[in-house]
Amino acid sequence: MKIMAVADTELPYLYEYYNPQRTKGVDVIIACGDLKAKYLEFLTTVVNKPLFYVRGNHDTDFKDKPPEGCTCIDGRMYEFNGLRLLGLGGSMRYNTSPFMYTETQMERRIRRLRMKMRIYEGFDVLVAHSPAAGYGDLEDLPHRGFECFNRLLETYKPAYMLHGHVHREYGDFQAVREHHSGTKIINCYGYQIIDIPDEIITERSKWAKRLIRMYQLKEYRKGEEFDASTYLAGSGSWFGGI
Repeated sequence: MKIMAVADTELPYLYEYYNPQRTKGVDVIIACGDLKAKYLEFLTTVVNKPLFYVRGNHDTDFKDKPPEGCTCIDGRMYEFNGLRLLGLGGSMRYNTSPFMYTETQMERRIRRLRMKMRIYEGFDVLVAHSPAAGYGDLEDLPHRGFECFNRLLETYKPAYMLHGHVHREYGDFQAVREHHSGTKIINCYGYQIIDIPDEIITERSKWAKRLIRMYQLKEYRKGEEFDASTYLAGSGSWFGGI
């Protein structure tokens, strides 16, 4: 599966001077925050692929006008063609904007998702806006990473973590790092093309698929965004190995 991941800055050669060769073969777009709604709407339209996003600390407009045709996975588990995504947007809290969290608040968000992570048997990709503490973050409070992300990666060992927030021009920029848990961490500032190996997408039990369908139907009844094709096909997993 080929992912185009974007974050933080609208690139002219993906927007004003779009060339379809740059996105050839892309299966899905993942946005890691701090991008304008019109930019995301444009990308999902011209690439003609689903776009999933988490919110960055500057995405306050998304509360009233979220990007049309895109799916918010912030604070959610979501499965796309067997690939399990966990979305945790926002940055360390340094003012009163809505998509900022203290370390304790981010830990609380993770705890609320524990049951869903168990139902899905973990996740393959952590989609965040901020980095994990010590892995590409900075010393100032606004760009400090979350320590609870490290514990999350240690526990579930996903194949990838995608984030943004720390820009290339800030100094010691490194696009790809390896977490001590084995997770590959990618700073998606601008854009990155990521080829996800087929072997990390694993089949789950029939019982688990039923639970996932129940969970998705519950989201649908609550009025949350819902992928009917995923619901009908069934996917997911149970408590094994967590």
